[in-house]
Parts: sequence; C-alpha cells; structure tokens
Amino acid sequence: MSEQSPAPEVVYDPTDPMNRKEQMFPRLDPSMVRRIAAYGQEEFVQAGTNLFERGQRGVDFFLVLDGLVEVFTPDKHGQIHIFTMYSARQFSGEMNMFNKRAVMASARTAMDSHVLRVRSDDFRRMVAAEADISEIIMRAFILRRVGLIRMGYGGVVLVGPGHSADTLRLERFLVRNGYPHRTIDTETDPEAGGFIECFQLTHQQLPVVICPEHCFLQNPTSAELADELGLTETIDPDHVYDVVVAGAGPAGLAAAVYAASEGLSTIVVEGIAPGGQAGTSSKIENYLGFPTGISGQALAGRAQAQAQKFGARLAISRQAAGIDCSVQPYRVFLDDGQSVQARAVIVATGARYRKLDVPGYTQFEGAGIHYACTAMEGQLCKDGEVVVVGGGNSAGQAAVFLSRIASHVHVLVRSSGLAATMSDYLVQRILLSSSITLHTHSEIVGLEGEGRLSQVTWQQRDTGELTTRPISNVFVMIGAEPNTDWLKDCLSLDDKGFVLTGRCAQGHILESPYGTTKPGIFAVGDVRSGSVKRVASSVGEGSVVVQAVHHYLAPSPV
Repeated sequence: MSEQSPAPEVVYDPTDPMNRKEQMFPRLDPSMVRRIAAYGQEEFVQAGTNLFERGQRGVDFFLVLDGLVEVFTPDKHGQIHIFTMYSARQFSGEMNMFNKRAVMASARTAMDSHVLRVRSDDFRRMVAAEADISEIIMRAFILRRVGLIRMGYGGVVLVGPGHSADTLRLERFLVRNGYPHRTIDTETDPEAGGFIECFQLTHQQLPVVICPEHCFLQNPTSAELADELGLTETIDPDHVYDVVVAGAGPAGLAAAVYAASEGLSTIVVEGIAPGGQAGTSSKIENYLGFPTGISGQALAGRAQAQAQKFGARLAISRQAAGIDCSVQPYRVFLDDGQSVQARAVIVATGARYRKLDVPGYTQFEGAGIHYACTAMEGQLCKDGEVVVVGGGNSAGQAAVFLSRIASHVHVLVRSSGLAATMSDYLVQRILLSSSITLHTHSEIVGLEGEGRLSQVTWQQRDTGELTTRPISNVFVMIGAEPNTDWLKDCLSLDDKGFVLTGRCAQGHILESPYGTTKPGIFAVGDVRSGSVKRVASSVGEGSVVVQAVHHYLAPSPV
C-alpha cells in the first residue's frame, strides 16, 4: 500500500475551539488498517466513481488504501461543492453510519484509487469487536456531525419570519435532531428578498424548507420534513424485536443503551427528538460527572450516539399512539399508521409541561410562549424582558441562562418561594442576580399581541396588584402531565394519569419495581407514578429496568 501526500486542507473555522481537525479526519496506523481489512473487501476504483450518493440509506464504510476520495454536495444552483477529501488510511462516514438514515453528502474517487469497502452490517460487527478503532471512529463521526451543523454543509435552508410559530417549530426540530441547516429570517436577513423573489413566494406561504437537491417544502409538518430528509427509518411490521422503547428521553435512551449493549434487539420510537424534557434545558449542572454542566441537547446527542453504536434503532418523528397488549408479542401502533412488534415494552414517554389557563393563550404558543429554553429560544430574547413561569429546576435553569441574554428576567411562582421545589444552587443564583426578579404569589392574567406576543400582565394574588410589561417571550415550565393517552386501555394509571408500577400496580411487590399490570411491559422515568423528576434518576431507572426485561424474556428455571 503506497501512501499519498497529506489530505488537502479542509474547509473549517480555525477560530472554533471545537474544531479538532486531527480527530475529525484521523489517519489510522497500519496495524489498524490490517485489522479492518478482515471485515471488508479491497477494491480498485476508477477516478470519478461514486461510492455513495446523498439520500442513500445504509451506505458502506470506506477506508482509503491509496488514492483520493472527495466528499461533496450540490449547492442551490446545482454546482458541486467539495468540502473535504480523504487520502491514504483515512475513512469515510459520519453519524448516519450507525443507523439507516439517509446520508447527507455524496462521495466519489478523485483519482484512480484503492479502497477497502466494509459493508454496513460488517461495519457494525467491526465497531463492536475492535474497541480502540471504534473509539477513534466514534469521535470522528461526532465531530464531523458537529462540523456539518456549524458550517451548514449537506443541510437545508429554512426561510421564514424568525418569530413565526411555524418557523420556530421547524428550526427547533432541525436543531434538536442535529440536522445541518441555515435559517434565513425574512424579518431581518437582507438575503431573504432574493430567496422570496427567486421562488416567487408570498409572505403567506412562509416558512419554506429548501434542499440542495431541489426539494421545496412549504410549511411542512415535522413528520413530512423528517420523511423528506431521511431522518425516519422504515419499520418492518412483521419483524419482532426483543424490546421496543417508547420515548427517547433520558430514561428511554438509557434503556436503549443497556438493552442493545446486552444483546437485545432494540428499537426506540420518539415523536419529536431525543432528549425529552431534559433535551430542552440550556444547561444541567447537577448531573453526575459533568462539573461544568452539560446542555440537555448535548447529553441526549451523546446518549443517542451511544445507543446506536450498540445497534439500537431509533425511529424519530414516530410517536406511540396505541398498543395492543392482548396478544404476544405486543404491537405498538405509531401515529403515522405503522406498527412495531416486540416481546417486551419499556414505556418512557415522559411528561409534558402544563399550559396556563389564560385567555388567548393558544394563539401565542410558539409565537412568544415557549416550553423549551435553549440557545435557539435565547436568540429571540436578546435585550428584551422575559417571563419564566415555574418554580422547578427547569424554570431555574431557564432563568439563569436567560439572565445573560435578556435585559431582565421575571420569575413568576404561585407559591411563597422556590426553596421547596428548586435546587439550592439555582435558588441562590436567582436571589443574588441583579438581572432576575422573583415574583411570589403571582400569576399571568393577560396576554396581548398582533400575530405574536408583545405584552404580558400578571397579578400579585395577595394584593391584587397588576403589572403590565412589554414582553415578547414567556417560558412556561409548570408541573407535568404524563404522556399516557396511548396506554389507557392497557395499563393501570393513577388519578393523575401516571403509570402504576411495582407495589402500586398489583397491591403487592412485583419482581421489578418498574413492572406494570401487564407482564413484559415496564415503565421508567417521569411517566411512572411516584418517580423522582430528575435526569439522574431517569437514567438510573432506564438502565436498571433492562435486568427485569432479561428476566421476563428468559426466566430463570425454578
């Protein structure tokens, strides 16, 4: 195997501290190349040969032995844009190698080349068997995805008014699913006029999503967008998995990691994006092992990658809508009409924030009223006043995060304080911050705006005093309602709709504290009655429940 000169310079931002070129595009040592060769086949490929194309699923892994491979996407004019090249002992791929999603770029040989092709199934086998090689590949794939997101390569263009509920919905879906994109705000971006004129759009038709290969989606649903981008996976209704995990919050992802790593065929179905409520948090500081904190999205992204590394399948934008628990294997019905069969089911659909009972509330959802607080929502709050409603940790994290962006943060709680519901480190930050005001015994009574929120009125219940402020963004993080509508005909629920488990489920202690009234169906995380609403406890429950799944699937002899 002859070596080529070092790979050409890759387009990247040298000021970005996250950009670690040597780790993104490592050159494997010869001994690793020899070990990988045992899983693949050597091929001599002529210059200009496509190895894979954007939109393909389940593509092969390529290790360059000699020659040059270029990775490219077409731009909006159909011109080819080459954004990186691989030479000797470098390899292709990014995070989509771990699932059956559509790849976001094409690859072809730039010259006559000698490559090692590893088929997708053999690639998974190699990753499982070769720990040191797997570590290098996983790190490279994660960093490449980060690079694609930062640079917008292989992604889509979202065009629409930045404060529109639908624009925010689509952008939030792309961000939370880690899909590269660029947003053109028609309210502020000077380039917007050119896009609108080019596609002969009216403002009433916005937002639109434009793909490099000329797809054009006018205000698609999240499911339609997921389908077009290849984020969804095709589900075989006749295939029986060992376990289906409903929900990809911390509990569901932990269950997927442990189930897949212990040899159980596992599929996760999730309606929006990995992370659940935790995925909407700007920073989680009290999760073990992250002394400087970690964003909910970053934690979810790592867990998703980990689960896929072990072979778990993730069906995103596919929400559990019902279950037939009268037959075995169980069949979970999805909201798009598909269904999935499994011998065991782990319910991890979590909970959602409750809504305020205020006149006109629904018209401002997504147009000023938010249930997530990430960097994306933070951009909408620059230099303006905001309101955070709620006294739990999520509300506290949101208030502290927004205090660095907004001109002032008003925290509204109906109780007399925060100590009973919020971690002390957050309470102290809120009380000591000059940018945050805590309003106790207070609630929102009025919302106003034309098209989007512009004014908020709240009342101090003890005195009746009303306060009205020019506020365009309200973050509602109060209580929780369980996502259990799809289970009502199958499992026993408590009076608030949470799943009864363990002692509560049967009136006596079951083999597992996560067992429900149906053998082989388990519940973990926020959806479970009596659970502790913390990320760490959800992860713990998701990991521990797998032992009970094993016992159910292969009971010990008496």
